[in-house]
Amino acid sequence: MLVTLEPVTIDNFEDLIALRLPPEQDRWLANNAESIAQAHYYTDWRMHAIYCDGTPAGFLLYDSMAHDEPGHYGIYRFMVAHERQGRGIGRRALRLLLDELCARPDARRITICYKPDNLAARRLYLSCGFAEIGIDADGEMIADIRLATATRAPSPAPAFP
Repeated sequence: MLVTLEPVTIDNFEDLIALRLPPEQDRWLANNAESIAQAHYYTDWRMHAIYCDGTPAGFLLYDSMAHDEPGHYGIYRFMVAHERQGRGIGRRALRLLLDELCARPDARRITICYKPDNLAARRLYLSCGFAEIGIDADGEMIADIRLATATRAPSPAPAFP
């Protein structure tokens, strides 16, 4: 199984918009159409299509939050289509994104938020090295990964299959 992060383009955005979550997960995440539209108007937002074996399987969106905290990146949207869940696609895609963000010379912190009752997301994020730091004003759990600074040694990244 080959998982890659690809650009969102005129050729794949309709496929990404068509990806769905099951009804019980829909309440946890904005749909891909809304996310793609927002990314065109918020200049710091970056998006990727998640592909598995050459086929769109998910979507992610992140932001450089340097205007508030230098070296901070926030993952806003992360989804794998319902029929592709439970196969390791999300774990591999998250590892690729974390590798991409950690490779940035300014990277110091990566955050992600999720609904506290989204237990699958919680398990995934904690297993990928995120640590919960509290609930935000919208009732979402905030979790982060703190990266090395010039004054302390880097923490080893968790190994992923």
